[in-house]
Amino acid sequence: MAKKSSMNTVPDAVGGNPRRPCDCGSGRRWKNCHGSSDAGELIVTRPFEGLKAEVELIALREFVPSATAPLTLAQADENSPSVTLCTVLPGAAAALTRSDGSILIGVQTQLHSGDLSRDLGAALQWALEAGPSAVLPVSAGRATDPRLHDLIEDTELEVSVHDDFAWWLETKAAEGSEVAMSLEQANKAILPTAALAGLPGAYWVDAGEKAHLRWVRPEEEPQVMAALARLAVLGALDLGEGSRYVGSFRAHGRLVPVWDLDHDAHPTEWNGPAAEFAARYDAAVSDPASLTDAERRARDGILGRQFTLR
Repeated sequence: MAKKSSMNTVPDAVGGNPRRPCDCGSGRRWKNCHGSSDAGELIVTRPFEGLKAEVELIALREFVPSATAPLTLAQADENSPSVTLCTVLPGAAAALTRSDGSILIGVQTQLHSGDLSRDLGAALQWALEAGPSAVLPVSAGRATDPRLHDLIEDTELEVSVHDDFAWWLETKAAEGSEVAMSLEQANKAILPTAALAGLPGAYWVDAGEKAHLRWVRPEEEPQVMAALARLAVLGALDLGEGSRYVGSFRAHGRLVPVWDLDHDAHPTEWNGPAAEFAARYDAAVSDPASLTDAERRARDGILGRQFTLR
C-alpha cells in the first residue's frame, strides 16, 4: 500500500485502539493507515483482500463487460432492498435505485479514489439512503465512508454473464427512442464473454481475431509463478490442442494468467480442458518442494511475459 501524502491522524471513530493493526491488511497501525485524515488518498493495491469473492470482483472490475451478481447486506432484514453488483451501469454511474427501491452498484466507474472497496461502500451507503429512481453519477470514497467489506456478507458471488445490457432497463425501451439507441450502441461494444467450468475468476472472451482465457488467481504471485513453472517443465501449461499460454498481468494485487484459445471453438468446449488444468494447477501450487533448475529457468521465462493492468 502506498500513501500519496502525510497528514495528522484522526481519532478512531468507533472508540477502538488507534495503535491496532489496520483492518485493510496493510500491516500498518490503524492511526497511520485508514485511521489517518488522508485515508481517502491511500492507494490500496489489493482493495478486495479478505473477501471470498476477491477474484470475481477483480474480473468484474477489469475485463468482464456485462455481468451481474446479487449481494447480501450484512444487516439485512425483511425490509431491506435487493442489491445487485453490476459491471457497468448507464453512463458508468456509481449506483442507481429503481422505482421499486432495488439497488444497482457499478464496479466499472470512471472516477475512483485509491480504495475501490471504499468507493463501492460509499455508493452502496448512498443508495441505501436515497429514494427510488435516483442516480449517483460518481463515487470516490472518503475516510469517513464505509468499505464494501463493512456492508455486505462475506460470501462467494453468483455471477450471471449477459450477452447485452438489456438488464439496464426496468421496461422495454420504445423502438427508435434515445434510450433504445444508447442501449444498442452499448451492446455493440461488448466482447462476447463466458464464465468457464464454474471456476471463480476464469473467463473466456472473444477479442475479435483471437479468443482468450483470463483467470484471476487468489494465490500470492510467487506461488502462481512456481506452479506455472512446474507445469511448463511437464509440458502441461496449456489447455490442450488449440491453446497457448501467453503471459499474465497484475490487477488489484492479484495475478491474471492469460491463454490464447482456438477462436473457432465454442466457449463450452473449453470447460473440460479448463477443469482438467485446474486440477493440474492445484497439485502444482500445493507442491512444497523447491523448484528444480529447469523449473527456475521456466519461471524466469514466464516472469518475462508479464505486464501490469491498472
